[in-house]
Amino acid sequence: MPQLFNAATNSYARGSLMAFASLPVLAILVGMTLSRHSPNTRQNIPLEQPVPFSHKHHTIELGIDCRYCHTSVETAADAGMPSTETCMSCHQHIWTNSPLLDPVRQSYAENKPIVWTQLNKVPEFVYFNHSVHINKGVSCNQCHGAIQDMQIAYKSRTLFMSWCLECHREPEKYMYADPANKELSPREQVFNLYVKYQKDASRHSLSGMEMNLIKGAEQHALSTKEGRELVKARGIKKEQLTDCWICHR
Repeated sequence: MPQLFNAATNSYARGSLMAFASLPVLAILVGMTLSRHSPNTRQNIPLEQPVPFSHKHHTIELGIDCRYCHTSVETAADAGMPSTETCMSCHQHIWTNSPLLDPVRQSYAENKPIVWTQLNKVPEFVYFNHSVHINKGVSCNQCHGAIQDMQIAYKSRTLFMSWCLECHREPEKYMYADPANKELSPREQVFNLYVKYQKDASRHSLSGMEMNLIKGAEQHALSTKEGRELVKARGIKKEQLTDCWICHR
């Protein structure tokens, strides 16, 4: 009886089985890659808003404190969004005829809040508290990037769990401490950093540590020893920061 299969058939069969078995792994890798891509995470993509609000113009050029609009950032889990009345406290006197501000005037006249496009949102099963981070000396830029330099705001961090854990595992690398104003509370030191930035927009008077923080860098110039002392002084229980219940409540 003549041979039905040539000598290479076994190799083809083994190769086919290996390729079939690797498909689930390949599918997982492709899915992980796509899930971390900008179109999915919306990272670094400015999103259209009902009003083209410029953080750079308001915070740097006009010197408005972040807390004027985000009133609850020091005291609540949510940072808070400005009401139309907050916007109109200035814009009933300036730029009163600008077509860009038509949605603001309409909102004020109809007593209906402006519906902003949300940039940063953690999943429903994740608990995040702005005030806790601010009151421990974590600057806004660690999570939001250099928001004070953005003309149109965008999401600058993925907010993936692995990214959050980088800070929770080594909080000493991500807190701000002003050596010139040690008597200030961590919260006051955080916002004092932005005041310095506003006073010198050329950045020449800021230290390297301050520049890294204000630009949203993930590390600053504190030594390991200084960082650990800061964690202890601010009452941060580092051993608990990676417990599941901290974020999943």
